[in-house]
Amino acid sequence: MVDLVPASGTVHWIGTGLSTGSGLAKLCESAGRVRVWHRTEERAAEALDRLGLAGRAEPRAYTLDRLTAALAPGDVVVSMLPAPEHAGILAVCVASRAHFACSSYVSDAVLEQVPEAAAAGLVVLTEAGLDPGIDHLFAHSLVARGREAIGDGTAASYRLTSYCGGIPAVPNDFRYRFSWAPLGVLNALRSPARYLRDGAETTAARPWEATRPHLVDGETFEVYPNRDSVPFVEQYGMPPAWKPQTFVRGTLRLEGWLEAWGAVFEELKAGDDARIAALAQELAAAYPTTDADRDRVVLAVSLDVAGPSGQAWSGSYLLDLTGGEEESAMARCVSRTLALGVRHILDGSLPPGLNRAAETAARSEQWLRELALEGVDFTLRVDS
Repeated sequence: MVDLVPASGTVHWIGTGLSTGSGLAKLCESAGRVRVWHRTEERAAEALDRLGLAGRAEPRAYTLDRLTAALAPGDVVVSMLPAPEHAGILAVCVASRAHFACSSYVSDAVLEQVPEAAAAGLVVLTEAGLDPGIDHLFAHSLVARGREAIGDGTAASYRLTSYCGGIPAVPNDFRYRFSWAPLGVLNALRSPARYLRDGAETTAARPWEATRPHLVDGETFEVYPNRDSVPFVEQYGMPPAWKPQTFVRGTLRLEGWLEAWGAVFEELKAGDDARIAALAQELAAAYPTTDADRDRVVLAVSLDVAGPSGQAWSGSYLLDLTGGEEESAMARCVSRTLALGVRHILDGSLPPGLNRAAETAARSEQWLRELALEGVDFTLRVDS
């Protein structure tokens, strides 16, 4: 067993974009020292002023070299930068014997470095935001409850759906406002989605063409699959005796989104990379999230299990938050979840190597209890 490098108590938070919120304030309460890195020291100081954290964290001008020079063994580096930059930051962390955390999906470039990080006694925390992050917590909790009710060895069939979306609290004609990199939104729609439907693997080359209505707590939304859902069958611990009828992780949008985005989809079908990049800028200018706008986050995860003798179990989690003047719903969900994970690095409760927001049902329940106490509200419904 490799010894965990003890946390030094110093946290380096890199980037202060739209997903940085009150989670950073929580870290300022628990960490011995917090440094916030931005493109310039002035921009970092402005961000701290905006968050009400002036004097509680140290502003720093970010370059990878400057970060490297500032790192000490046991420090924790939190990257809020775009996912392609994580691998370079992790390499610096491993060389400096510092822990690493982010809210993004674990990339191949990050995964390649995990064995070296683990051998050095370092934590690599990923997928610890909203989606991915809280969605994993909900799914692990539901699967554990369903297994307890139905039994692992029962030849049951099941449906698991997990849909998440950041949407305008007040619908506009476009049924969307851009609160993160618009090119990322468009490129996600250009990427094929793999999932399980009617018991078989299905691929949607154009995910929006698989859009369908989805009822959540009496309200109709539109949902479509994204990325690759299939590996999560194993990650969520679905019993081998259970046969999936549906297993899909995807994106949630306001009703009417598919129609409102018709012209965008035509561009996505025909446009090259340069045109799509230009379109992203045009859409961001036309439909920005301004200071006067309020965002809404909806995350709905459900599991329905049916046994061969008529036994059945259903459970669902719903998170439905609207942002306020001081903080967006997205910033609250992402930053508080990530900060919770960082605090678990600081207290030594995460093991060396790769950690996601949840690897087990027990840890999921712990994180959910802690998030609920910190104002990330959600509801659980169970029928059996």
